Amino acid sequence: MIAATGFADRTVALFGLGKSGLSTVRALEAGGARVVAWDDSEAKRAEAARAGVAVEDLTKRTWSDVAAFVLSPGVPLTHPEPHPTVKLAQAAGVEIIGDVELFQRAVRASDAGARIVAITGTNGKSTTTALIGHMVRRCSADAQVGGNIGKPVLELDPPKPMTVYVVEVSSYQIDLAPGLAPDVGVLLNITPDHIDRHGTIENYAAVKARLFAHQPADATAIIGVDDVYSMDICTAASASRGPRVVPISVGKTLGRGVYVLDGTLYDGTGTQTVKAGDFRPLRTLAGAHNWQNAAAAYAVGRALGFSRDKILTAFESFPGLAHRMEIVAEEDGVRYVNDSKATNADAASKALATYDNIYWIIGGKPKAGGIETLGDYFPRIRRAYLIGAASDEFARTLDGKVDYVRCQTLDRAVEMAAEDAEAAEGAPRVVLLSPACASFDQFANFEERGEAFRTLVLKHLDAEGRATA
Repeated sequence: MIAATGFADRTVALFGLGKSGLSTVRALEAGGARVVAWDDSEAKRAEAARAGVAVEDLTKRTWSDVAAFVLSPGVPLTHPEPHPTVKLAQAAGVEIIGDVELFQRAVRASDAGARIVAITGTNGKSTTTALIGHMVRRCSADAQVGGNIGKPVLELDPPKPMTVYVVEVSSYQIDLAPGLAPDVGVLLNITPDHIDRHGTIENYAAVKARLFAHQPADATAIIGVDDVYSMDICTAASASRGPRVVPISVGKTLGRGVYVLDGTLYDGTGTQTVKAGDFRPLRTLAGAHNWQNAAAAYAVGRALGFSRDKILTAFESFPGLAHRMEIVAEEDGVRYVNDSKATNADAASKALATYDNIYWIIGGKPKAGGIETLGDYFPRIRRAYLIGAASDEFARTLDGKVDYVRCQTLDRAVEMAAEDAEAAEGAPRVVLLSPACASFDQFANFEERGEAFRTLVLKHLDAEGRATA
């Protein structure tokens, strides 16, 4: 655990007693702070009280003695309306921060020489974070991976000279980290998302841009330039006297930066552009979207001082990220891919663009816009298997364009898709769970949905007497 310093013998208010909230309480107390905490959930308040947390209704206490207010990133700060506790903190002139801000301050105060790599973006940030963590370990440094993926940041190990913190940060977390200044900041892409929490796409992009606002001149900003919002952020960062900027792209040649053309990696950060590697053989990093992730990770590795050879060798052994185009099994010409993390159409488009001969399991709790934007990928789909609350809406979109069957439940969809794919002939076939939907109609989260898919696939293969390795 990292002790949250700077508030010894002072009172810190905290709202949100989920996993990161409880770890933040422990970190603040380890730094000598007095913490008073609250949550709208009675069950979470009771759980925290049993763990020894001082639980107090923040809407009924005075704020005159509060030195700081730590807010869970899942709680509205600005839109659609600030949470009541946010309004109270603002009225009292109390700074509002999150656990990532406490983490940044603690690492800086330690003066241990540890470095922070912070990764954000609408899509791909979890895979990129995991890939960078894997690369750092393979290049013989101490990788501490957490944030919006895995462990809360304050549960990571304390800083040491060889420590590299690889931290995924969401827009919500950046919003609550006004002093965030990573040694290497990465922005992959920006597409419309979380508009309910930021008001407009412009506000959302402005929050993402803050990742680079306080980086010193010896830091590095790695920015994707394949969408207009990220390109604008890259242009502004390049014009400032801030960090060294490394643009990244997939599909277009850059005058400077790191880019990928047809799977070949080019490094144009030096005096001349060099062909740095080939991403096409990397089975767990298939597809243009993963090439963007790998290009960003490569740029991070170079910024950290790792050699090209060590970086690319590390990529070859990357196992992939669970639930994001995860290869569950591959038997008799059929590949089974768990892409449960694709909870919107844009995320699902990445897998659809990567494969042909797709037996597509799709559905769940629908999001705005449905799958209307995925029409260009429909010719790749042999058949679709509709599950969950989105079945009627998706059937209307697919009608006359893609053969589909209503399955309602995941177990039925897996069985039908597997049988259809196994009975087909020709090029490799792919049974793909890429739902383009939230999971909450039938599952607690996308992880539970992905684990169910994996279990069902392996059960099917076992029943057929097939190997499952």
